[in-house]
Amino acid sequence: MSSPVRLGFGESPRSTVGLEWEIGLVDSDTAELSQAGPAVLDALARDVGQPRHTSTSYAPHVTGEFMKNTIELVTGVCGTVADAGTDLTHLLDRVRTATDRLGLDLMGGGTHPLARAADQQVGDKERYSRIMERTGIWGAQLIIWGLHVHVGVEHRDKALPLMRAMLTYFPHLQALSAGSPYWAGEPTGYASNRSMLFQQIPSSGLPVAFGTWQELEAYAGDMLHVGAVEAFNEVHWDVRPSPTFGTLEVRVCDGPTNLAEALTLAALVHCLVEHLSTQLDQGRTLPVLPPWFVEENKFRSARYGLDATVILDADGNQGPIADAIGKLLVELEPVAHRLDCAAELAGVRDIVRSGASYRRQQAVAAAHDGDLVPVVRAMVEEMRQGRPLPT
Repeated sequence: MSSPVRLGFGESPRSTVGLEWEIGLVDSDTAELSQAGPAVLDALARDVGQPRHTSTSYAPHVTGEFMKNTIELVTGVCGTVADAGTDLTHLLDRVRTATDRLGLDLMGGGTHPLARAADQQVGDKERYSRIMERTGIWGAQLIIWGLHVHVGVEHRDKALPLMRAMLTYFPHLQALSAGSPYWAGEPTGYASNRSMLFQQIPSSGLPVAFGTWQELEAYAGDMLHVGAVEAFNEVHWDVRPSPTFGTLEVRVCDGPTNLAEALTLAALVHCLVEHLSTQLDQGRTLPVLPPWFVEENKFRSARYGLDATVILDADGNQGPIADAIGKLLVELEPVAHRLDCAAELAGVRDIVRSGASYRRQQAVAAAHDGDLVPVVRAMVEEMRQGRPLPT
């Protein structure tokens, strides 16, 4: 047995919020993914004044990602979701100054409907090369984008109970954000193919539901000892504590296609973590599902999206995810007012009523006899307009 790795837990004011939004770069003429991430970052640094940042930077910034076809928008540490939205708006404006000149469009979603692995390029960092060497064909398939929501946790002892409880709401977040129904030009039958792809990597997918921080440190020590990762931040669980930042990081959601839905999903996560944290303060037992129920819920919500029937509690009671979301919104209403994100959270009902991104993509494809280029164009336009568009 290897020695545990001491994982500190950064100071983070309770229920502050920060977002990381992965976005694809699309050639404006062809609608294909462009490998122009480095060129965009160079243009930002040279012409637009991209601030210098580090892996622990708290200032809003744009960074590269595993694939050269992707950039990531990172907000600062924000008091409200609306503040995070202001950061994202400024970052989008800054990026567009560069991408418009380069003949590029920005596209959200969980995947690009047409992209093929053989046409993509991995970033130049040594770490990316090491990941590719380790993961082989599955690493090459990671043409995927997500929305990561960090919520400040004021004490380390809360992090793991909050992580375990958040898994109860996995299908709610997955169904609402699902936006990857196509892969390499073909329909997959899944609302979120992204979530199925990403879990193929051993250090990704659902977290190990450790009961104590010491167990997590022992796990980190073992993983480093056997060479599975070189740092804990390479453990890309769907929900994980972030020791560096002192946050709970929720990585369930497919990348949104527009700013309005990004803020809606962020508000839901923000409210959930604060709601559960308050229950801990009151000495209440948080809801927890057996791991096999969590796995089943992940599959169902990825497969069927908002049409899924999911497992609601540890007793195995089941119900439509849309009904469960409606009940949850009523429960979270006071929390949303306390966090000043009631307007953003109200967008959840719009997604349930009008359909998540995967449904809009399917509707566009159906209207064009299965042609997926118009789907890409529609996703690009939603990003430009900042809201979901009627199909």
